[in-house]
Amino acid sequence: MRVFQLSHNQQTGPGGDGLRPLVIRRVLFRSDGLRPLVIRALIMGLAVFLAVTIVPGIESDSLGAGVAAVLVLTLLNSLIRPLLYLLALPLIVVSLGLFMVVINALLLQLTAALVKGFTVAGFGASFWGALVISLVS
Repeated sequence: MRVFQLSHNQQTGPGGDGLRPLVIRRVLFRSDGLRPLVIRALIMGLAVFLAVTIVPGIESDSLGAGVAAVLVLTLLNSLIRPLLYLLALPLIVVSLGLFMVVINALLLQLTAALVKGFTVAGFGASFWGALVISLVS
């Protein structure tokens, strides 16, 4: 997602050296802007809904708590998960990719800690929920 667009513009007129200062423009609503994030959040919403209905031990008290959990989990998956994958790359290679489910389970536990009304009862429920979420998304 590109948030800022940097460009040099030609300046015509007296006293100019031909270049204007660096211009920073916001580019938020482009075709590659928010659309992938919204699609990712919708898919994550479906995955979390299936995990709540299928896996015992994952519960959402209300619709608002479920939506908040989806948004927090989408944000964590977009920002923190790539860094965790990079740091755990040797373990991921040795375990033939199964450690990625453990990382997703830890992110699901972190989401439960951050969102009131969304609970995950133990690492087992988190592991199976992360497996369901990984399969859906």
